[in-house]
Amino acid sequence: MSIGNSPADTPADDDRPSIGQALQQARTSAGLTVEEVSSTTRVRIPIVQAIEQDDFSRCGGHVYARGHIRVLASTVGLDPAELLTQYAAQYGGRPSPTPAAPLFDAERIRPEPRRPNWTAAMVAAIVAVVGFVGFTLFNGGAKSSGDSVAADSPSAKPPASPSVKAPPAKPADPKPEQSESAIAGVPANMVTVKLTAQNGQTWMSAKDHNGKLLEEGVLKQGDSKTFTDNKRIDLVLGNAGAVQLFVNGKQVKNLTDDGKVQRLSYTRGDPVAG
Repeated sequence: MSIGNSPADTPADDDRPSIGQALQQARTSAGLTVEEVSSTTRVRIPIVQAIEQDDFSRCGGHVYARGHIRVLASTVGLDPAELLTQYAAQYGGRPSPTPAAPLFDAERIRPEPRRPNWTAAMVAAIVAVVGFVGFTLFNGGAKSSGDSVAADSPSAKPPASPSVKAPPAKPADPKPEQSESAIAGVPANMVTVKLTAQNGQTWMSAKDHNGKLLEEGVLKQGDSKTFTDNKRIDLVLGNAGAVQLFVNGKQVKNLTDDGKVQRLSYTRGDPVAG
């Protein structure tokens, strides 16, 4: 079966959607266009459209088809492993298993027993005895010298009287906790936007006031991005409800529900959604 077959030529084993249908539905749910997915993944628009129609003939072979499926699935929030398993079942292209290497016969090569090196053992014993004697003599002389110096030294001080109590140590001042507003502090003459995927991953796009693309792609949970411009920052968030947003040092709350797309624009000063 060639990789260019359409879903109509392949018998369906169950009621699950085809690979192309699953990718198209996930892209639509994320609020992404074919052009945005193509710009993020570097997969050309005609190939993205063909894959969503289950036409893999434009990919150039099983290896490239599997690679395109993997990167497209990751971009729209699907598990690539499930789609790759489905592709292998429908179109083939599964890598052939590598034959196991024959076991090594350990009985054929046996190391010869080493003879004890009595000369090295005698040298080591002599060095150990000399070192022990020298260490004992050195410690004994140092101890005697130290005792006489301590007894004859006029600078030796008598022990302090038990009636004199040292003043209690002053507790160290607790360090002030660093607030989120201090962390997000930014210059007043710039627009600064900080994104954190706090409650899940999201697709995002950021542009400056000239329309230049600053960054575009999937922001995984726990990751953060910061963008600055001297006039304006334009944002597109594919899953805005999962994002923690700081604009010009102030947190912007209640963006929208999880899973919804939101387009935002911010300038200098107090953040106001555009």
